[in-house]
Amino acid sequence: MIDYQDNFKTAIAAVEAEGRYRVFADIERIKGAFPRAVYYGGDAPREITVWCSNDYLGMGQHPDVTNAMCAAVDKVGAGAGGTRNIAGTTHFHVLLEQELAALHGKEAALLFTSGYVSNDATLSTISRILPDCVILSDELNHASMIEGIRSGRATKLIWRHNDLAHLEELLWEQPLDRPKVIAFESVYSMDGDIAPLREICDLADKYNAFTYLDEVHAVGLYGAEGGGVAQRDGVANRIDVIEGTLGKAFGVMGGYITSTCDFVDAIRSYASGFIFTTALSPVLVAGALASVRHLRNAHHLRVRHQERAAKLKTMLSDAGLPVMPSQSHIVPLWVGNPVQCKAVTDFLLERCNIYVQPINYPTVPKGTERLRLTPSPLHSDVHMEALIGALNDAWAVLKLQRAA
Repeated sequence: MIDYQDNFKTAIAAVEAEGRYRVFADIERIKGAFPRAVYYGGDAPREITVWCSNDYLGMGQHPDVTNAMCAAVDKVGAGAGGTRNIAGTTHFHVLLEQELAALHGKEAALLFTSGYVSNDATLSTISRILPDCVILSDELNHASMIEGIRSGRATKLIWRHNDLAHLEELLWEQPLDRPKVIAFESVYSMDGDIAPLREICDLADKYNAFTYLDEVHAVGLYGAEGGGVAQRDGVANRIDVIEGTLGKAFGVMGGYITSTCDFVDAIRSYASGFIFTTALSPVLVAGALASVRHLRNAHHLRVRHQERAAKLKTMLSDAGLPVMPSQSHIVPLWVGNPVQCKAVTDFLLERCNIYVQPINYPTVPKGTERLRLTPSPLHSDVHMEALIGALNDAWAVLKLQRAA
């Protein structure tokens, strides 16, 4: 007989043996007190400071957002009632899609239940609509983009990360009249570097290629209105599809694409990940709508956010800690070993009431394990000083190397 459970146990044991078994921390955010939270591990609940949230600006706690959600649940109830094809589209969905299209200077937008789903569904559908399509994917693209490309079964070519010469070489090898899609991100969330958007657009123009840009770690954070790096660099009008998330800087949940009316309509009509999925709750959509509207007029938060990230990088460097180079708000701290990475985060949480999750394989390649710090406008100098002190203690006690 087949022992099914034994196979599952063996799979988990293999992850544990590599030192990358993940344990979820049981925490509860405190409304209006970000980055503070309550940790339920150990003998009794205690307050901690969160240093790894993708709620980059604390908008998940903003009164505009929470008030909008409370008002929505009082007005329309909790759920969407099913897929948008069957249960109908709530007016909140319509308003948010209009707002997102305007944010990116596009004709239309389409909401999905997450950023992962929006990438997976859209990229796989592009491959099915464009005959003999080839997708040129940056080697560090997110797993959701990789899965979407794989599901679409188009020819895939991987270009070296941010390597324009390699991208051009691959484009040059393709017939000019063959459909070509360049898929890339703006901010790469593990290393914190930024793609050369203008130069990629130049190559797309030269070789008659279609551009697909993932801005999930940039929307809300860059550009005059929070439209992302493409808005900041003045090239949003040259990008064919801009994909984003509502679950990071906007602080709620969901994903989306923005593009031409024809493109969005095609994805709406063909993408299984959209057609057969229950729509986002109108309560979540109302909160996201309030967040997008607020951040379009809150450039001071983006300025403060960048200042906080720059200050933390300087403090880490001055303390002799192995901070990795980063062009963005992401602050990676090198460890280089999965067991040591977990030991550091356990030390910080149990001894210092600081919550950071270890970043191990498969999120990053083996041997490049790290901490990924995400300072927000709400992290004060006092928070930063406490973090630096705790990290210095952890590095000393655990005898970790200080050179990345």
